[in-house]
Amino acid sequence: MSENPFPESLSNSIAKDNWLRIGFKKRAGVLIPLFTVHSKNSFGIGDFGDLKLVIDWAKLTGNSIIQLLPMNEVGPLYCPYDAISSFALEPSYICLKDFPALRKIKFEPKNNDSSHVDYALKNVKLQLLFDVYLACDLSEGQDFEEFQQKNFYWLLDFALFKTLKEQNHGKPWHEWEEKFRDRAPCALQEFQQNNIEKITFQMWLQWITFKQFKSAAEYAAKNNIFLKGDLPVLVSWDSADVWVHPEFFKLDFAAGAPPDMYCAKGQRWGMPTYNWEMIACDNYRYIKEKLKYAQEFYNILRIDHVAGLFRIWSIPYNDSLSNQGLNGSFDPPDERCWAEHGKRILSVMAQNTKMLLCAEDLGVIPKCCTDALLEFGIPGNDVQRWVKDWSVRHDFLLPAQYRQLAVALLSTHDTTSWKAWWQYEAGTVDEDLFVRKCKERGIDFAKVNLELFDLHFSFYGRLRWKKEVDCVDKLLCILGRKNEEVRDFIELYENSYFEKEKLWKLLGLSGLITQDAGADLLSRIIKFVLDSKSIFCINSVRDYLGLADIFKGDPYQNRVNVPGTISTKNWSLKLPIGLEELLKHSINKKIRKMIVDSGRI
Repeated sequence: MSENPFPESLSNSIAKDNWLRIGFKKRAGVLIPLFTVHSKNSFGIGDFGDLKLVIDWAKLTGNSIIQLLPMNEVGPLYCPYDAISSFALEPSYICLKDFPALRKIKFEPKNNDSSHVDYALKNVKLQLLFDVYLACDLSEGQDFEEFQQKNFYWLLDFALFKTLKEQNHGKPWHEWEEKFRDRAPCALQEFQQNNIEKITFQMWLQWITFKQFKSAAEYAAKNNIFLKGDLPVLVSWDSADVWVHPEFFKLDFAAGAPPDMYCAKGQRWGMPTYNWEMIACDNYRYIKEKLKYAQEFYNILRIDHVAGLFRIWSIPYNDSLSNQGLNGSFDPPDERCWAEHGKRILSVMAQNTKMLLCAEDLGVIPKCCTDALLEFGIPGNDVQRWVKDWSVRHDFLLPAQYRQLAVALLSTHDTTSWKAWWQYEAGTVDEDLFVRKCKERGIDFAKVNLELFDLHFSFYGRLRWKKEVDCVDKLLCILGRKNEEVRDFIELYENSYFEKEKLWKLLGLSGLITQDAGADLLSRIIKFVLDSKSIFCINSVRDYLGLADIFKGDPYQNRVNVPGTISTKNWSLKLPIGLEELLKHSINKKIRKMIVDSGRI
């Protein structure tokens, strides 16, 4: 693995010690949600035992970083970014093979869909584990006792929350009886005494998940593999965190993101925003405890939506859901406060962990956030499809022009795979966004739609520009507007028109441009990001396995998540092959060679 000179800028940064611990070396990694893998030993979903096989595969292919999605326990939508706790781990990931009585039990999904996880497995697995728990003698369980003491800050409250939620048939905590909703001490004490077995079971589950995850983390360390975790910037409204500490949250607001060229109405995530003043009054213990627990497992930690630490898009909670993020505003509202606000929180995080912090800095990012990441030595994200010279030529940047302090990648869990982007999104604009902009300017969309876009090659709500619209003057002529009246239309056009042609040329390809992304094109673009200047390059397992066409059918359907939608297809995509088969697949040699050739091993 090639070693880079330690940059002078990092010598004075707050992250210096963590960089020295990790080593300032160019590394390759893979983003692989645990729910997406499976093996012969799995019980309907990837588990901590399977994670060890993922580690084997990463080592085999030359990847020295495994990036996971948040591992926190999820609610009924199974969204890892809408967790019911910032601490508790998802018990679905418990490996049943650790319990002799459960080794031969198999889960048979009822939805007849082998391509996606059937989360009915969770209740089945928990019932099996409850039977194991009842058979355990915990009276002499010193390790279990120590686990409870060490995690006193959150563990008992979480177990109470889970048990009360079960007793209330899954209702959100704000619909519970007043005495439980408002955490009356006497009521909670009595409830705990009357339900000690169920409450202890919840703590026991967390102990088991802790031990199994810790074992996988130690296995990764032995194999010189770093685990990269993911810290959601928010937590579910209906979570133990909000129930226990409502003063830490602004419950009259829902977080989201403003409209952009990919989401016409913006996004409404639904989670409450933070009351940072109250968190600060407690000396940020809530944040410090999160980091302390995550550090048990991870070497590197991704801060989700880091810009939200500086200012977050805040939507009145009672605003119509159909408006998505349209009616939000930034909190804090005063832009002059953003830099100090975000840097203060980032400083607390960086000074209270041994993990190397990375940041998800995608979307509209204020300059103060970008400056702070550079000052603190925290890498951001450079997603190939968005790494452009946005101000002048709107061309894709060369590998040498990527940020050194960044994670280069082809796609994220919220985007299409690179193959799907090439086939359906490159050279297009969002239809909803374009329609809305036309309405705002009094432009007849039905008319200009036929003149501007090739509808035979426009799919999934994306409009593909006609080749004939090859200059801004033609765009203005069809829109019937002057330059100064439609600058945002011009920006959309310049950012997306001829995207395929520009990238095709940049990759050194000749001949007719292909509509689909075959193995040769995908190989070239993977090599492109692996050769980038960025210190880390972490590609999705979907993009790596696209080299062998392991994901069959329409690549647009092979999605981990479609932002702004609720669907059983979200957070449930499974690999088409098991880990045992993947470990033997011929594509592994090609992946390893590409990583070796890039100097990232």
